Amino acid sequence: MPYIDQLNRKLQITETPKRIISLVPSQTELLVDLGLEASIVGITKFCVHPEHLKKTKTVVGGTKQINIEKIKALKPDIILCNKEENTKKIIDEFASTAPVHISDIYNLEDCFELIEMYGSIFKVEAKTSEIITKIKNHRKQFQEKITGKQRPKVAYFIWKNPWMVSASNTFIDNMLYEAGFKNVFENDQRYPEIELSSSKLKEADIIFLSSEPFPFKDKHILELQSRFPQQTIKIVDGEMFSWYGSRLQQAFKYFESLHSIK
Repeated sequence: MPYIDQLNRKLQITETPKRIISLVPSQTELLVDLGLEASIVGITKFCVHPEHLKKTKTVVGGTKQINIEKIKALKPDIILCNKEENTKKIIDEFASTAPVHISDIYNLEDCFELIEMYGSIFKVEAKTSEIITKIKNHRKQFQEKITGKQRPKVAYFIWKNPWMVSASNTFIDNMLYEAGFKNVFENDQRYPEIELSSSKLKEADIIFLSSEPFPFKDKHILELQSRFPQQTIKIVDGEMFSWYGSRLQQAFKYFESLHSIK
């Protein structure tokens, strides 16, 4: 039966895949929450949820550097990738090994579409519907709480040396909006490198330091606080802003906690 992925590529899948390789951490977690853990045969070293998974599954590399021979030896029925996480070169090398499904995520609607795609491919439609409904309900409840409230202005750092922030045309930017914040870098594109002298940083009420991909720590708060004594600086859980799939079931409760910042 033909399926399509989020790049509108056609995949020919004749039977429900029983041997899955996932090269994206948030998609791996989603598979587990869909009851498909037993079908997962390969993951990346960054697939940290659930914690025990790396002890029971074959780790085939990172998200950018993959051991192709390991993947071939696992004889997968399908390989799950992401346009941003995995390189085109890697994806092209898989073409003759198994069908490759590529996600492309910019907002929550894209997330819901991906979850529904997995429901169809892996025949777990009831479970995907349950997860989507739960996320939508949490989203609605959160929106009701922030309706009419002013959106605090934020800068969201993802890297140091060089300093990099998340700007428009990214899932993180969309999630900042969903979380009730206004991104001071909304007129920039993707993940720009910036200087700490940037005037936009002075506009921010809060500076967020993401826990990933760069592992910001308390020492970085102290470093920036000396430069920006008027701003609140806080380390935030990057998974809540950049992981899609079933992790979103926890996101809106977390966003609510961020609005208690004084």
